[in-house]
Amino acid sequence: MSFFKKLKDRMLKSSSKIDAGLDAIIEEGAEAAVEAPEPAPQVEAPPAPAPKVEAPAAPTSGPAPAAKPGLLGRIMGRTAEPRRALDDEMLESLEELLIAADMGVETALRVTANMAEGRYGRMMSASDIKDLLATEIARVMEPVARPLPIYRKTPQVVLVVGVNGSGKTTTIGKLASQFKAAGKSVVIAAGDTFRAAAVEQLQVWGQRAGVPVLTAPEGSDPAALAFDAMGRAEAEGADLLLIDTAGRLQNRADLMEELAKIVRVIRKKDPDAPHNTLLVLDATTGQNALNQVEIFQKMADVTGLVMTKLDGTAKGGVLVALADRFGLPIHAIGVGEQIDDLQPFDPQDFANALVGVENS
Repeated sequence: MSFFKKLKDRMLKSSSKIDAGLDAIIEEGAEAAVEAPEPAPQVEAPPAPAPKVEAPAAPTSGPAPAAKPGLLGRIMGRTAEPRRALDDEMLESLEELLIAADMGVETALRVTANMAEGRYGRMMSASDIKDLLATEIARVMEPVARPLPIYRKTPQVVLVVGVNGSGKTTTIGKLASQFKAAGKSVVIAAGDTFRAAAVEQLQVWGQRAGVPVLTAPEGSDPAALAFDAMGRAEAEGADLLLIDTAGRLQNRADLMEELAKIVRVIRKKDPDAPHNTLLVLDATTGQNALNQVEIFQKMADVTGLVMTKLDGTAKGGVLVALADRFGLPIHAIGVGEQIDDLQPFDPQDFANALVGVENS
């Protein structure tokens, strides 16, 4: 199964919400489709006289029999999509729908304004609006769709941060397996020293991918582990060092300061490290993801985003708001637990899946 198919199938909560909303908006203000009038009732002809008279040849020109255009008109009328003028009232309804899908007020206004440009007053069907909406969403997201950059510097240190339950540990395991499969030498540092389950989860991924996982006793200083892991990765000639961190709420100043300490200690070993700081976001948090980006960016110099759990929410529109507001690279998105459920971010595929449009 292609990733787009998974994305579309598993984003049903988002796409069905927008899909149903668009249909309702069009139907609410649709103009009645004009059907061809019903043909006059057919009157049974009297029986023909006994002697069979050959009918004259059909004229070469003139109107077609009434029954045929009437039938065609009825068929055409029944299958035509309802249409509605793209006016202020419709744009306001579209804005409300996009805001409800967690796209945010500013982004929703910008997207609908772009949709109206050069098309105001035009009659639109629901499928027209879906195609147009997907195009505008992809346009917003195109500049931020960038894969995780790989540098010549080794080890390339990738620090992974985020709140509790966002999917950091699973994301690290998937990235490690994918980079290993691509021929890269990878080391994982289990920096969530306060949660034994996170360490065990990384060890399972490490065994699966043939990647070493460096650990420390429970409750150890995660900054010290990160420092030691950099030395180990350098000694082994690793291409990539992926450092997990404990989940922390963005409103806990003490935990955020601990994260800042990890960054300071890493930079004692390499002033340019971490070379990537990935913020993993849970799509189900909706607009709260905006606050998370703002705080983590201040504390850890976030360089890129990964969004998980898009299969479990009707709030997928928040990714559009993130792209529009922060302009940070979106490296990957996830829609499940399997290794291939985390894939590089494709803006057109995402936009199509979000609004329920089939890929051409």
